Amino acid sequence: MCGIAGFTHFQSDVGDLSTLEKMGNAIFHRGPDAGDSFFAQGIALTHRRLSIIDLSEAGIQPMHYGDLVIVFNGEIYNYPQLKQQLLELGHAFKSNTDTEILLALYQEYGTDMLAKINGMFAFALWDKKQQTLFIARDRLGKKPLYYTLHQGELCFASELKALLKINNLKKDVRDEAIYDFMAYQYVPDPKTIFNDIYKLEPGHYLLFDGKQLQNKQYWDISFKGTTAIDEQQSQRLLKESLQRATAQRLMSDVPLGAFLSGGIDSSAVVSLMQSQQVEPVTTCSIGFKQKQFNETEFAVQVATHCQTNHVCYQASNRIADDLQNIAHFFDEPFADPSLLPTYYVANLARQKVTVALAGDGGDEMLAGYEKYRIDAIEGKIRDKIPASLRRPVFTPLASLFSKLPGKISKKAATLCHSIQNDPADAFYQSNAQITDQQWQVLANDRLKEALGSYHPKTLTRQAYYSSDAPDHLGKILYTDIKTYLPGDILVKVDRMSMANSLEVRAPMLDYQFAELCASLPSELKLRNMEKKYILKQTFKDDLPPGILNRKKMGFSPPLSDWLKDDLFELAKAKLLDSKNGICSYFNQQAIHHFWQQHQSNKADHSSLLWSLLMFQLWWDDYMEEQ
Repeated sequence: MCGIAGFTHFQSDVGDLSTLEKMGNAIFHRGPDAGDSFFAQGIALTHRRLSIIDLSEAGIQPMHYGDLVIVFNGEIYNYPQLKQQLLELGHAFKSNTDTEILLALYQEYGTDMLAKINGMFAFALWDKKQQTLFIARDRLGKKPLYYTLHQGELCFASELKALLKINNLKKDVRDEAIYDFMAYQYVPDPKTIFNDIYKLEPGHYLLFDGKQLQNKQYWDISFKGTTAIDEQQSQRLLKESLQRATAQRLMSDVPLGAFLSGGIDSSAVVSLMQSQQVEPVTTCSIGFKQKQFNETEFAVQVATHCQTNHVCYQASNRIADDLQNIAHFFDEPFADPSLLPTYYVANLARQKVTVALAGDGGDEMLAGYEKYRIDAIEGKIRDKIPASLRRPVFTPLASLFSKLPGKISKKAATLCHSIQNDPADAFYQSNAQITDQQWQVLANDRLKEALGSYHPKTLTRQAYYSSDAPDHLGKILYTDIKTYLPGDILVKVDRMSMANSLEVRAPMLDYQFAELCASLPSELKLRNMEKKYILKQTFKDDLPPGILNRKKMGFSPPLSDWLKDDLFELAKAKLLDSKNGICSYFNQQAIHHFWQQHQSNKADHSSLLWSLLMFQLWWDDYMEEQ
């Protein structure tokens, strides 16, 4: 796990050696162990290294191999097998790194090399002979890559803060991204918060020769070819695949541990880890003082069952101070509230280990979120009631429930609205953190005029209707794999782990495991409204029964309470007294209204207020200097 950055300079002067040094320093936290740069005709590359495999100087980047130079962030898990194949083809190596394997693969296969590697990665490879820059990102988007074409040159970096060191690069806020952010709590790929700067999408690569920039997709997940096997065979294949993926991710020359929440995903990973280790695995979990948000008792159950070396930590009582520091690492507005516990558990793990395994990906691959069950209920009702009757029946019901107090009434109103909609639009409503009514009240006239008819649901619809899945569940799983997973979950884990110089590996995001999950019929993922049915059956003999059957809590903090106590002063100052930022895009009177309703317990506006707070923290950090 490292940080990379650089730029071409075929003709324009977008930077020099000092620019390159500033880019590297901006992402020092991603690789505090070593760093170096390469500046030559046409190209500038820099790298920050977190040493995991082959800790010798032979692994320092930028790394050269004939006419090729690379900077690489990530891990290639099948590199030992690839190395043997390349040795048989006549290649020679100076190190035991996966970085050198990438160079040899490119020399042998060109861009087709991407089909052969299994890992998490973002790399930039310069071909001196061809004078081309080849940049690629892993299939599911575990490692980040930002880029822009600036004055005819291709500039890139692992994080926006490094890219912004490029000479004369403007920070013009993208209006669409503001609406996207308020709807999803993140800015979806390939957009960023800034005009003309983009994220390279998962499973894509760039090829640039100074004249033409090619952006090509090399992989996509398919739900079309459903495997015709019985349940027992599915369990066996699932366990074998996850066991292999876990074993590959135990490769390390530094201490290794795991995140353990006590949920089925992280528990399954820890169980497989411990079965392949002689010494007890170091496991880490974070808890909260509010019992309804505290999962540590379940983590302890699993740790005791698997006989791990477990450490727990209660979330900091300095949340307001921590939040302002943590927000800096995201570079864009980002409001998934679980960023705080993720930061804390990464910080705890880094005190013990340099690499941690996690259970990320299981919910998206095997239908683990409550929204999938709710959506299935909507689908059953939608199928039974003719389209001509849905609006007359459910519009008045939605109006009735919306006027009643309590979370159950709010959910019922949302359900009644969703049933009337197209399935893709209904799924957007299940995900959206702001309603159309709230947006119309909150956004100011200038922003609404600039956006015209744009609506964030377009992004959900595009993903939903791009899927080749034969049923609705498959389509919404695909949608989350293409949007929520890379835009939210993986951004959160990458930035919070890298803020602590910790590498996180996720066996359930192994692309071969993901492809296997996609090939399983939907009824094995969500059966009789039981989420992750097949995974629970697969590990029923390996984990305590209480872990398999308990209600999913998620990794969420007590956000509503925090806005009334721990974060009250910070939120009040940022939301009600700021002179720029949210004031430039949102109606201050509406913000005051939502704030007062929340503080007086008349309504729970925690998600909306939290998103506004995170936007303002981002603005203060990145835009106030302008």
